[in-house]
Amino acid sequence: MGRIGMDWREYITVDPEICHGQACIKGTRIMASVVLDNLAANVSQEEILHSHPSLTPEAIRAAIAYAAELSGERVVTLTA
Repeated sequence: MGRIGMDWREYITVDPEICHGQACIKGTRIMASVVLDNLAANVSQEEILHSHPSLTPEAIRAAIAYAAELSGERVVTLTA
Protein backbone atom coordinates (compact mmCIF):
# COMPACT_ATOMS: atom_id res chain seq x y z
CA MET A 1 0.00 0.00 0.00
CA GLY A 2 1.58 3.30 -1.04
CA ARG A 3 1.73 6.19 1.40
CA ILE A 4 1.98 9.85 0.69
CA GLY A 5 3.74 12.06 3.17
CA MET A 6 6.36 11.79 5.83
CA ASP A 7 7.90 8.77 7.47
CA TRP A 8 6.83 9.09 11.10
CA ARG A 9 9.68 6.74 12.09
CA GLU A 10 12.06 9.66 11.70
CA TYR A 11 10.30 11.44 14.59
CA ILE A 12 8.75 8.73 16.80
CA THR A 13 10.70 6.28 18.93
CA VAL A 14 9.91 3.53 21.40
CA ASP A 15 12.43 2.82 24.15
CA PRO A 16 11.55 0.60 27.13
CA GLU A 17 13.67 2.90 29.31
CA ILE A 18 11.73 6.06 28.36
CA CYS A 19 8.08 6.66 29.30
CA HIS A 20 7.54 2.96 30.05
CA GLY A 21 8.06 2.06 26.39
CA GLN A 22 5.32 4.33 25.06
CA ALA A 23 5.83 5.94 21.65
CA CYS A 24 7.56 9.32 22.15
CA ILE A 25 8.79 12.13 20.00
CA LYS A 26 12.52 11.46 19.45
CA GLY A 27 14.80 13.36 21.81
CA THR A 28 11.96 14.13 24.22
CA ARG A 29 9.82 12.46 26.81
CA ILE A 30 6.68 13.73 25.11
CA MET A 31 4.46 10.81 24.23
CA ALA A 32 2.80 10.76 20.84
CA SER A 33 -0.47 10.14 22.67
CA VAL A 34 -0.10 13.49 24.48
CA VAL A 35 0.20 15.28 21.15
CA LEU A 36 -2.79 13.38 19.76
CA ASP A 37 -4.89 13.96 22.88
CA ASN A 38 -4.22 17.68 22.59
CA LEU A 39 -5.20 17.73 18.93
CA ALA A 40 -8.36 15.75 19.71
CA ALA A 41 -9.20 18.32 22.39
CA ASN A 42 -8.98 21.02 19.70
CA VAL A 43 -5.74 22.49 21.06
CA SER A 44 -4.07 24.34 18.18
CA GLN A 45 -0.68 23.36 16.85
CA GLU A 46 0.61 26.76 17.98
CA GLU A 47 -0.58 26.11 21.55
CA ILE A 48 1.01 22.66 21.58
CA LEU A 49 4.31 24.07 20.33
CA HIS A 50 4.15 26.83 22.96
CA SER A 51 3.48 24.31 25.75
CA HIS A 52 6.17 21.93 24.50
CA PRO A 53 9.02 24.02 23.02
CA SER A 54 11.05 20.93 22.13
CA LEU A 55 8.40 19.89 19.60
CA THR A 56 8.38 20.91 15.96
CA PRO A 57 5.50 21.11 13.49
CA GLU A 58 7.03 18.06 11.76
CA ALA A 59 6.90 16.10 15.03
CA ILE A 60 3.20 16.92 15.38
CA ARG A 61 2.55 15.73 11.83
CA ALA A 62 4.57 12.58 12.59
CA ALA A 63 2.32 11.84 15.58
CA ILE A 64 -0.70 12.13 13.29
CA ALA A 65 0.92 9.88 10.68
CA TYR A 66 1.80 7.36 13.42
CA ALA A 67 -1.83 7.31 14.59
CA ALA A 68 -3.07 6.96 11.02
CA GLU A 69 -0.88 3.93 10.47
CA LEU A 70 -1.96 2.37 13.77
CA SER A 71 -5.63 2.89 12.90
CA GLY A 72 -5.19 0.49 10.00
CA GLU A 73 -3.93 -2.28 12.29
CA ARG A 74 -7.29 -3.51 13.55
CA VAL A 75 -11.00 -3.01 13.12
CA VAL A 76 -12.92 -1.46 15.98
CA THR A 77 -16.63 -2.28 16.04
CA LEU A 78 -18.75 0.78 16.65
CA THR A 79 -22.26 0.42 18.00
CA ALA A 80 -25.07 2.82 17.18
